[in-house]
Parts: sequence; C-alpha cells; structure tokens
Amino acid sequence: MKKIKVSGEPKIKTILNPAIRFFELEQSSGILLIAVAVIAIIWANSPFAGIYFELWEKILSFGFGEFRIEKTLHHWINDGLMAVFFFVVGLEIKRELIIGELSGFRKAVLPVVAAIGGMVFPAAIYAAINSGTDASAGWGIPMATDIAFAIGVLSLLGKRVPVSLKVFLTALAIIDDLGAVIVIAVFYSSDISFLMLGLGGIVILVLILMNLFKIRYPMVYLLFGLVLWFLFLKSGIHATIAGVLLAFTIPAKTRINARQFYDEVINTTKEIANKNFINDKNTVSPELKEMVYYIEEKCENVSAPAYRLEHKLHPYVAFFIMPVFALANAGVSLGNAASEAFSGVTIGIFLGLVFGKIIGITLLPWLSIKAGLGEMPRGSTFRHLFGAACLAGIGFTMSLFIANLAFGSSALLEYSKLGIISASLIAGILGYLILRKSGSTTGQ
Repeated sequence: MKKIKVSGEPKIKTILNPAIRFFELEQSSGILLIAVAVIAIIWANSPFAGIYFELWEKILSFGFGEFRIEKTLHHWINDGLMAVFFFVVGLEIKRELIIGELSGFRKAVLPVVAAIGGMVFPAAIYAAINSGTDASAGWGIPMATDIAFAIGVLSLLGKRVPVSLKVFLTALAIIDDLGAVIVIAVFYSSDISFLMLGLGGIVILVLILMNLFKIRYPMVYLLFGLVLWFLFLKSGIHATIAGVLLAFTIPAKTRINARQFYDEVINTTKEIANKNFINDKNTVSPELKEMVYYIEEKCENVSAPAYRLEHKLHPYVAFFIMPVFALANAGVSLGNAASEAFSGVTIGIFLGLVFGKIIGITLLPWLSIKAGLGEMPRGSTFRHLFGAACLAGIGFTMSLFIANLAFGSSALLEYSKLGIISASLIAGILGYLILRKSGSTTGQ
C-alpha cells in the first residue's frame, strides 16, 4: 500500500526515514538476527568473553513475599521475553487455522505433511546417532525452523521465487512451531506441581469464558495471561507455553463485516465533509471529536483483537525480543566447542537440520502429491520445494531455545550451539543458491 507523505513532517522523522524503511523490509529481522548472532560469537571469543558470560548470570528479582521471582538475566530472557515470542507464534497459528493456509483440507495437506516430515526425519537422525548417550535428550533440537531467518532469505530472492512458495514455507514453519510447542510442553517439562497446573487450568477456563462472552478488551486478556505465565513458571511446565495457550483464547472474529464498516464510515465521513468544522482558533470541535471516536470504534470492530495484538507486537518480537535472545544464546566459545566438533551432539544436529529437513520436506510432500492428496504450490516446481526444504534447515532461534531446555548449562549446550549455527549457515546458503538458480516465475 502506497504511503501518503504528510506535509510538515518533523525533521527528525526525515532523518530517521532510512532506518524506518529498513525495519519495514520483510527480510530486515533476519538480517538483524544474523548481525546479532555474529556479534554474540565474536564477543564470546574476544578478550571480553568473561563479561559476556557473566552478564547473563546476573540475578534479577521482581515481586514481593511469596510472589517474588529471582532468576538470572538469561532465564528472564528465555522464560519471560520468549513467552511474548510464543504468544505471537500462537496468534499466527490461530490466524492460519481460521482464515489462512491451514483453514481448509486441500490447502493444509502439503504444509502439514511437509512439517511432519521436517520434524520426524531430523529427530530420527539425531536419535540414531545419540541414542543411549547423555546427549539423547537433544533429539528435539533439529526439529525446529526459524521462520524469521527462512522467510528473510526467501524475501532476498524477490521475484525469483513465486509468492505461493513463501506462503507454503510460512505455513510449514508455523506448523513446525506448533510441533515445537507440543514437544516442549510434553518432553521438556519436569517436576510438575499439579496445584499450580490446576490453578493455571482455572485461569485458562476463565479466559475461554471471556471469549465466549465476547469480551474484547486485549488488556484484560493480557493481565490474566500474566497470571497464567506466573502459574506455569511455578508449575514445571515451561512458562512460554502459557503464551501459546493465551493466544488461542484471544477473540479472532470481527464485530462487523467489511460491508458494514464501509457503509458506516463512508456515511460519517460524508457528514464531516458536509459540515464546516474549521474555526479561527484551528481547534477541533466536540462534535468532530465525537465523529472521529466513532470512526475509531468502527476500525476496532472490523479488526479482531487477535489480529490487532499480532500486528502491534510483531515489530517488538522481530526487532527486540529475538535479537536479545540471539545475543544471550548464540555466543559459543569456539575454542571449547571446536574440540568436540565431531561429537554426536554437533553431528546429530547438523545432519538433522541439513539432511533431515531436506529428506522429510521433499519426500513426504512428493508422496502426498503422487497420491493425489496434495498439490504443488501454484507456480512452484520440485526445485522450489527442494530449496524451501533447505531453508527450513535454518533452526537458529527455536533450536537454540530447545537446546537450552535439553542441556541447561552443561558442556553439551556449547556443542549443540556449534551444530545449530553451522547447520543454519549451510542450510541458508544452500537454499539461497538453489532458489536463486530456479529462474523467475509467473505463477503467484
């Protein structure tokens, strides 16, 4: 949509326009993540490495009495900020299930089948290499796909790839995220407190009832969501799961349809045009304010709370939460990790993300298309599908997150980071080169 230039823009906005345009680009979040990851690795291997590792172990406490929480900065990022990330992921999943690429059987078959293949094969490869060892808990690490990185690389290719492929990869990554959420909730939670879990269940029930009674104030849901996050934090179920569950309770239906919105807003703007609201003092009259508020109300009614929250939070997640997470988690001491570069952890993750993703995301969709269950994204070829499968091997954010859950502060975490970063780099380059040579397409 073309933006209208407003006369009399502040000079500071003119100066900041290049930065604003950068953050509006689709691939910007991926570029920023790469930059932050590089900074983290350089910092962790510089003379200031001690500062890097000590920083994330600083203790921060919030609350009072029984409701006081003391965690390291690293835990606040992984358990707190990432809960917001998973909340936005939950909103994306819900949107896709209701009106997106997962809302119908024919549309959903291929990305669902591809996502299943892209989770099962990498996990199986890792498990085959590390079964029966101390590293066996890391089987969930290569299952993940970093949607920001993958879509960012795809966006760099522009018209060389069809839009339908981007839609396919986005849907695949969203299902992948859902699979990761289930894996985290079931396999990476421990010491369950059924009291706290029960109280969390009551809060979820309240949230569902609020939805059923058509309560549409996002702040009310977010306040209950904060309580839910605290209860899950104390329950032993990973706190980020609270973000996904909260997202599923946010109303996703509009109060009025597009026709009603158009009619009511057009009538109001005509009324504004027919009246003279200009005065010598250049102030806004109470009557005009009332009409403006009426239009604002209609804008809210035609936009579901779930969509509004996703739209507002996405920039904060993409340009703050994920980069902060990358800075705190991507730093790996290469001197220590390189000595175990050929350990089962590193090899299992590398092969899982690079080869497991390619096999699963090309083989199962190919079989489903041959069986007549699914159909290739419009304008795409198997070469495009192969390239997308390579890009899905960029695990990064989600893989690092699961690695932290699987290995905690043990040395295995360093080896897993080496596998994740190297595999994500190779997968991204390979996918880019394959799709770059796929030729321009017209099928959108």
